[in-house]
Order: sequence, then structure tokens, then C-alpha cells
Amino acid sequence: MTTAKPFPPELRDWVALHLPGLDANEDRSWPRSTSLVWRVSAGDRDAYAKISPSALEFEREVAGYAFAAAHLGESEAPRLLACNPDLRAILSSPLPGRVVRDLPLETSTELHLYEVAGRLLRRWHDASAPGTDADRAAVRSDMEDKAREAADCLEDVASHLAADRLALVEAASKELAGLAEGLPLVYRHGDYETRNWLYDEDRGRHGLIDFATAAHGVAASEFVWLFGAIWSVRPELREAYFTGYGRPLTAEENRLLQLLTVRLGVSYLRNGLAKDRDELVARGHLVLDRMAAHRP
Repeated sequence: MTTAKPFPPELRDWVALHLPGLDANEDRSWPRSTSLVWRVSAGDRDAYAKISPSALEFEREVAGYAFAAAHLGESEAPRLLACNPDLRAILSSPLPGRVVRDLPLETSTELHLYEVAGRLLRRWHDASAPGTDADRAAVRSDMEDKAREAADCLEDVASHLAADRLALVEAASKELAGLAEGLPLVYRHGDYETRNWLYDEDRGRHGLIDFATAAHGVAASEFVWLFGAIWSVRPELREAYFTGYGRPLTAEENRLLQLLTVRLGVSYLRNGLAKDRDELVARGHLVLDRMAAHRP
């Protein structure tokens, strides 16, 4: 059983300034040390208080809230109520619905939800301002880092992988930077996966939370978790998603998506082997097996 994280006194004092009569808090953090989120209440008024893990994530999340307020409806994204850079604290409005990850859904509802999610993200991407030279340089650096990581993994995992899996890791080490270089930039949500989707069953609405990794990048990188964890075994959900998104990925985007997912899988595998964590080893093999079976 996970121990509830205590509500810091300095955060309590700050929240009380914006939510007078503060009388309750409930830990809503994810089970990892860097996640610090509480649902707070003052009578019948609720909000969410969060401490960002870093100054960069705080800055990105504040900007993401502003972007969401400009381009998404109040039923689609929460609103920023207050922020404090000294505490890296964010206070936001609640959004109706339950987290979609692991939520039991009928197939028809699930297909509809994925289509709506694709449509919402397309609106988000289409509202993007053009990326700057600094954004392009940051994406280039990130892809070069990922390519180097794939190359570094090759020697460590070689004895654990069949030839076709190794060939994919080698391709990731050689192709990632070049594939991304020729693609346009969009302002990404950055963590557009089912743990950040809310589904309001009463109204049939899809909502989006958590903007801590919002930044410019290539659109294909937005889909890595969905591809590796869900679409590779549920192609009907991918089809529904891109029906909503309004266009299929190009051949270059498909290849980039596959190799970014390969990089993620081999990273899981290497870390699992180094730390003797069987669950990471199994996850890494699963992702690489799925990518080896993928046919664009």
C-alpha cells in the first residue's frame, strides 16, 4: 500500500490565500517520488494543487495551461487558478471525469473516445505557433541524444536480442536525427497518453490534463507511448484515433514513430538488466517484439 504524501505547510498557506476556508486535502500523486499532487477543498469548492519537479516543468506547465485556455473548452481542460514560481506550485480547477487508463469501457465507447482524443490533439497541433530556430535546435539535440542512447544500448543488450531486434536498435541509432530534421514542428502536449485523458461518462466528454512536458517537437513523437503500449495490439484504436486526427502519418513519420518506440524499448531493457528489475526487462522485450512485428 502506497503511503499518502503529506501536504507541505508552505503549500497549504499559499493555497489558502487563493482558496479561503481551505479545510481538506487528499493526496492524488502518481506512485513515484517526483509526483506531488493534492485535491484540495474549501467547503463545496475543489481544486488541485501541484508542486512541479523542476523549474523547467513548472514553466512549461504554466505555458501549457495558457495554451489550453486559449484553444480548448472548459470541459476539455482545467484552468490555471494561480501559480507560484518560488514554490513551483500550481493551483488548477477540477475537470469532470475519471482517468482513462485501466478504465473498463465498452468497445464502442473506447473507439469513440480514441476518435475524440485524436480530434482534440489535432486541434491542439493546428493551433501551434511556428517553431523557432531555438525550438528546432532543441528537437535536434533531443533526437541526437536518443540516437546516442540507442547506440550505447547496442553493446549492453546484444546478447539478449535476436538479429532483427538488434537491427532495429541500430537503425534507431543511425536514422532518428535525420528523420526528425525534415519534419515540421508543432506545439505538443508532450504526454498525450491515457493516464492524462479523462472521460466524463455522464456527458460522454473527453478531457485532458497535465501540461508539464508541453513544448515544440515533431508530431510523431507525441504517439510513442500509445503505439508501443496500445496501438501495436489494438490497431482498431489506432484507426479510430487517426480518423479523429484527420490525417494518417506519412511514411517518414511512421518510421520515426517506430524507431522512437524502439529506443524506448531498448532503454527499458538495458535499465532492467543493469538494475536487475525483471519487470523492466520484460517490458523492453515486449516493446521490441511489437516493433519487430510492425508492418507500416
